[in-house]
Amino acid sequence: MEAAEAQRGRDGGGQRRSPLDVIMSQIRRKRSGSDRKPLGRFLSRTSERTAIPEDAESENRGQSPGPAAPVESQRDAGWGRVCVFLQRLGKKADSRSLSLAHCDLTATDLLELASLLQFLPQLEEMDVSWNELIGGSLTTLTSHLQHVGGIRTLKLCSCRLNADDVAALGEALPSAPVLEILDLSWNSSVGGTLQSLLGKLQPSVRELHLVACQLTAADAAALGGLVAVLPKLCVLDVSCNPQLTQEVDAGGFGQLAASLSHAVSLIVLRLQACGLKPDDLEALGASLRCLPSVRQLDLSCNRSVAGGLSRLASHLPHMAHLESLDLHLCRLRRADLEALIQVLPSLTALTALDVSSNKEAGGAVHQLVSVLPLTQMRRLPMSSCRLTEESFTALALVAPYLRSLDVSWCKVVGGRLPLLMDALQPSVVLELRLSSCGLTTDDLRHLADVCRRGCVSSLRVLDLSYNGSVGDAGWAALFAAGGLGSLEEADLSLRPLTSAPCSAWLPTLLGALPRMPALARLAMQRWTAGPQEEQQLRFSVKNRNIRLDWDPDGSDWKTSSQEESQAEE
Repeated sequence: MEAAEAQRGRDGGGQRRSPLDVIMSQIRRKRSGSDRKPLGRFLSRTSERTAIPEDAESENRGQSPGPAAPVESQRDAGWGRVCVFLQRLGKKADSRSLSLAHCDLTATDLLELASLLQFLPQLEEMDVSWNELIGGSLTTLTSHLQHVGGIRTLKLCSCRLNADDVAALGEALPSAPVLEILDLSWNSSVGGTLQSLLGKLQPSVRELHLVACQLTAADAAALGGLVAVLPKLCVLDVSCNPQLTQEVDAGGFGQLAASLSHAVSLIVLRLQACGLKPDDLEALGASLRCLPSVRQLDLSCNRSVAGGLSRLASHLPHMAHLESLDLHLCRLRRADLEALIQVLPSLTALTALDVSSNKEAGGAVHQLVSVLPLTQMRRLPMSSCRLTEESFTALALVAPYLRSLDVSWCKVVGGRLPLLMDALQPSVVLELRLSSCGLTTDDLRHLADVCRRGCVSSLRVLDLSYNGSVGDAGWAALFAAGGLGSLEEADLSLRPLTSAPCSAWLPTLLGALPRMPALARLAMQRWTAGPQEEQQLRFSVKNRNIRLDWDPDGSDWKTSSQEESQAEE
């Protein structure tokens, strides 16, 4: 046996094969018979070409390639190996894009993938995100990155990368001189090791995503030194890194904020949940006033900025092209909102303003609406804002122009929905979110009338969850009305720890499904039905390939309860 293995470890010329070739040979031998299929349908580019067996390389090993073996045939054989590898993972082969996210890749898979890169010289995009088993073995892949020198997008989100992986990636980056997008988000061990990587980035980089990487103040300082030498950087996302601002003495975030003034191409800046404080806002504002090109600014989920928004607001008028400003869940106070209202008239390009999940915002809707450029507004979410009757009426003034209408978790909506629905313009709104609004049966009947008139014919998302006060007649009227041909996602779920039968209106819903050809997700958590009705529903959605989120027993109540508590907070 040992002699046989030794013989297999040598090629036809008597020379020892490399460890990589030995491993690849073992992988091929272990494949099941079902995987060993002819590859003619993948390989034939013209009618004259014939299928090449998967193990052709093994069978021909030891035979000297004669003059009749063209280089193109070797490329076809390599492409065949690529096709087999991707087919085993349920993916289609694409010479320019390699999407292997959520494939449960192992270190062995990564080794095989690395050996295939030489057959993908035209590769421009590679995504191996959400494969946590490849952490610690990234060098296997990066050592072959020179074969895909034209790669422009590299995504490695949530792969449990460690310090060695980051170092290996840094060493390989010079082999990717045209890399434009690098995403290392959701790798907590990247924090503290980023400096070894940043210095190797090429000037071609346009987007850098480092969400939830546990970045430190030292990493922030290193980022600050980087942005000045990346002339094309237009997207920087360091959200969910609260440690960036924790080490005050290190001054890391201050250096990053000051350096942003040199990022002349910056268009999108995301600093969600970074633990920003009023002092950080002032330092940030001083740089942003030098960057009129910024169009999207996300400062959401920074609760410590409460009471200090004025220190940023004074700089906002210099951002002439700002289109989107996100301040949701920042615990804004009345003084913060007043400071924002004063500068809003200067933001003439604004199309989206998010102050949702700020309780005080409910009392300032009238003032906000009076200074916003209403005809160009597309998003103004007001969920969890403690809307009053007066503010709800004021919101109806901007409703005709919004692409997304969100008043979830506002009890004042119940019984008053017609005021909002009658303000809608036909085929404008794409998302309608009315979760936990205390809707009544009459509210849904009116919504059904709006659907029947074709006013929401472009609607893609409809969230009516947590409205258990709606009677059976309301649900039946909605689904019988039609007019939801563009709907892609619908949520009808009940509150946690509650349940109700849906037998009275389920047949109407089943009858309406053929008139909703775009529907891809249906959530009906905690609605109950008889065995036959449940079977009919599951058969209908399976036949249409619709994702059904339905747990009649309510076993998901713990997760839902947590979400509900957070929303109410």
